[in-house]
Amino acid sequence: MERKYVPTYEGELRKHSLQVPRCISECSGIRVFGRRIKSLVFSTDVAIIKNINADAVIAVYPFTPQASITQAIIGVSDVPVFVGVGGGVTNGIRSANIAAFAEHQGAYGVVCNAPMDAESIRAIKQAVEIPVVYTVVSRHMDLEPMLEAGVDFLNISGAEKTAEIVSEVRRRYPKIPIIATGGPTEDSILQTIRAGANAITYTPPTNGKIFAESMRRYRARYE
Repeated sequence: MERKYVPTYEGELRKHSLQVPRCISECSGIRVFGRRIKSLVFSTDVAIIKNINADAVIAVYPFTPQASITQAIIGVSDVPVFVGVGGGVTNGIRSANIAAFAEHQGAYGVVCNAPMDAESIRAIKQAVEIPVVYTVVSRHMDLEPMLEAGVDFLNISGAEKTAEIVSEVRRRYPKIPIIATGGPTEDSILQTIRAGANAITYTPPTNGKIFAESMRRYRARYE
């Protein structure tokens, strides 16, 4: 099928912003409150979040969730934000309270990390209307209790085994919405999509790496 012509305006100052890989458009997407989401940028860096064309943000980090961080990310983002609410050291009623507050702040969904138990998932589901996303890190995880507790989407993050896990989960649960990490190349992203992922999480280069490239160009002017 011939690709449709899409008129484009970039401007001079903003045309250097980050772009998610175009092949992500091959996935079906997940419609959340009327918005179709195919790409999610995995970042908590507000400069990156403000300057990338992803459909949404997935903001999880290796510390206990804090409302001030959620507020900062939602405040700067032009697109829906899915925020982490625990699963490692943070669980139970605390995660449920964090989830409820995140919804009031404007979050589009909450993300629970792999160690979270079904009882905590159930408490979060009772506290919020926005989707509850559960992170899957291994094909050996028992997902049935989590789905029964109310998990709405699965977020599959299995490093080099991600596509394999997606395929297995899709075989067992044909209709469950799946977000998955796409990997570093277009081939790995397409492999994950073909395995059954509905949306792809993209990890952008760091602010430091991008700035280092700019500084190299600036220095070259004076050599």
